[in-house]
Amino acid sequence: MNPAKRRTVIAGNWKMNFTPAQAKEFIKNVTPLVAGKDNCDIIFCAPYVTIAAAMEAAEGTNIKIGAENVHFAPKGAYTGEVSAEMLRAIGVEYVIVGHSERRQYFGETDETVNLRTKAALAAGLKVILCLGEVKDERLAGITNEVVSMQTKLDLAGISADELKNVIIAYEPVWAIGTGLTATPEQADETCGVIRETVAALYGRDAAEEITIQYGGSMNDANAAELLSKVNVDGGLIGGASLKTDKFTAIVKAANA
Repeated sequence: MNPAKRRTVIAGNWKMNFTPAQAKEFIKNVTPLVAGKDNCDIIFCAPYVTIAAAMEAAEGTNIKIGAENVHFAPKGAYTGEVSAEMLRAIGVEYVIVGHSERRQYFGETDETVNLRTKAALAAGLKVILCLGEVKDERLAGITNEVVSMQTKLDLAGISADELKNVIIAYEPVWAIGTGLTATPEQADETCGVIRETVAALYGRDAAEEITIQYGGSMNDANAAELLSKVNVDGGLIGGASLKTDKFTAIVKAANA
């Protein structure tokens, strides 16, 4: 982390977990444990049907609520999808775009990720933009090339002003939900490559100001070491965001 230059963000991605009642209970339990932990932003990204309940439970706390996906069209015949304007209308502030599970299971490409990012920003949402390499790319030694290319494609056509509302989450796909984790050195190096790519696109100041999270199985046991790295500005937390003790331990590490 480098709090003198950029904001640390700890975001939980609940994925397809928690009913509205369960979300309310979880936030009720987490709230007193993260109260006053103001050195980082705390976000829970919830399933669509749970967002309203989560927002109600988080009202008046230092917890913010986001969505897990958004469509690129403002409206139309897109059964099952939700637009950025719909999310804004209910008070959502953040949205995850391009998560590896969306790319793997639902055919997301860098082109559609770019379109979704543009739509979300245009509607006034803040975007948590996910990117990262698969295992074969890591083993082939082309991680840097892959994340640099993804950064360029996913941010294509996005202005410097719009970039201020983008958080990048580096998530090595081989570490998502597998229990495997990039070493702190690997995470720092790859987040640094992403930062250098942003510098080439937008200038050094923009690169130093953008928050870049690590999103590959960060948990209570490894958070402190990962967050000690200068280019790791927080975490996009999956499984550990469903456990009160584990998530609050990560928030505590971000406030150490």
